[in-house]
Amino acid sequence: MPVDARELEVFEAARGRLEAIAYRLLGSANDAEDMVQETFLRWQAADREMIETPAAWLTKVPTNLCLNRLGSARARRETYVGQWLPEPVLAGDDMLGPSETAEQRESVTIAMLTLMERLAANERVVFVLREAFGYSHAEIAGLLDLSETNCQQIYRRAKQHLAAPDRRRAPVDAPAARKVVEEFLAATLSGRTDDLVRLLSDDAISFGDGGGVVFSLPEPVTGKVRVARFLRGLFTSGEARWEQIGGRPQLFAAVANGAPALVVTVGERLAGVITLDVTTDGIAAVHAMVNPAKLNRARQEWAATEHGEPLTVPW
Repeated sequence: MPVDARELEVFEAARGRLEAIAYRLLGSANDAEDMVQETFLRWQAADREMIETPAAWLTKVPTNLCLNRLGSARARRETYVGQWLPEPVLAGDDMLGPSETAEQRESVTIAMLTLMERLAANERVVFVLREAFGYSHAEIAGLLDLSETNCQQIYRRAKQHLAAPDRRRAPVDAPAARKVVEEFLAATLSGRTDDLVRLLSDDAISFGDGGGVVFSLPEPVTGKVRVARFLRGLFTSGEARWEQIGGRPQLFAAVANGAPALVVTVGERLAGVITLDVTTDGIAAVHAMVNPAKLNRARQEWAATEHGEPLTVPW
């Protein structure tokens, strides 16, 4: 059934919110786009005159599509080459969704998206809808065809499974991110491991996702001294490592998933996004995404925005 201008406007008005929900549920911008496109096809095919509340219908369909996708996504990740990380999304992208509350900002960090991988599919859905989008348990129950009591129980289980050290993360704007990134880069390139160790939390961890295309370690590096030594080697290695991403890189300060980030470019091409999980205890995690297949959304946002001059590095 053809979609008229008003019905198309209804869908497009909801698109950003739907992408933001799907991204939090799947940790993949590519998959989130697919789920929203499938939702549009179903909206197009539906008897829209019979849909009493379009906003609820347009939330229920992609949510349940994501619920089904989570099982197959988990199976794919069991055979993934190397470490799996969520796809980074740069500041300014509607896919990041609301960020007014601490819970909303936390729900889209790379650290939380990674942590949510331990949840069962229904736990992740209930947690995201409740924590990041403020849906009531009654509303979630209607979306998932569950009882309200069941939703409350699922939410409690999800919160228990996500129990982690209570670390405060402040909102980050571009100037604050640049300051953090410059300090991090200066310490990394200083030649003195202690300079970088002082910036890291005691339990710091470094992750890298190359997807089997760009080299990355098969396991995370843990502990602030080991992480500092690893990062020094990573940032001061020679031409052989640069060749993996296509040539000598330039580094830019940015914000990704609400955190300070380094964007790595080669020529005009975005080749990597390194996010820094900054807490009151120091930098708790470094997440390096260099898998080309998981940088498409970031490339689009990067190409569409001004990003200033690259950081000065002694290469």
